Amino acid sequence: MLDTFEKAALLAGQTIMDVYRAGPNTSYKADHSPVTEADERAEAIILAELERHCPEIPVVAEESVAAGRIPDISGRSFILVDPLDGTKEFVNRRDDFTVNIALIEDGFPVLGAVYAPALSVAYLGGSGEASKLVIDGHFQVTSRQTIAARPARTPPVVVASRSHNSAETEDFLQKSGVCDIQCIGSSLKFCLLAEGIADLYPRFSRTMEWDTAAGDAVLRAAGGLTTDIHGVPLRYGKIGPYGAIDFVNPDFISRGR
Repeated sequence: MLDTFEKAALLAGQTIMDVYRAGPNTSYKADHSPVTEADERAEAIILAELERHCPEIPVVAEESVAAGRIPDISGRSFILVDPLDGTKEFVNRRDDFTVNIALIEDGFPVLGAVYAPALSVAYLGGSGEASKLVIDGHFQVTSRQTIAARPARTPPVVVASRSHNSAETEDFLQKSGVCDIQCIGSSLKFCLLAEGIADLYPRFSRTMEWDTAAGDAVLRAAGGLTTDIHGVPLRYGKIGPYGAIDFVNPDFISRGR
């Protein structure tokens, strides 16, 4: 299945880059978040690949949910898809946007693929092993390297959102006595922890499950963990308890090893 995720992400990334180079046309959803034709075309490609290779598993995908197409995932494994995470970065011509695909079993992310097509790198995680892939200009994998989260350093190196910071995050950073803060978009923050480049990623503003699941899967496979602010491992498939919108994450903190 991880091979399927990898192939789907690479195909979607190729379409995303076509739109990126041409210049995207942007519209806005009901929640005022941006969406481009790249989001929609990439999601269609991913859904077609998943239907071809694992049709029995329901898929919760961002643009499908926005259109009201939500499968029944009660008591079932399911797949979470964000075809273009970091749309604001994409629209503003920054390179730190990703394709995210994750498998959820019993509420936990057990497989994940994160692809940053403009940076020519991808990350895979599952079964206790994570890897970083280098992708060439023909969207082919040229190298694979096993990665692992590092033991936490004191003071820690922290990654934070470029587009969605908050006063709560700033307060956490001050109390943590961080030595370095790297601001980057999309699910790449999880991947920097998984790669052993950073130690903490605090998030005290709203995220959706498709934003985080793939990166979280990579991080957990690399030896890290994502918890809520009470230290409980973050779960997926949340229906209802965090407000009127399903699949909303609580505030969380991701850590390296």
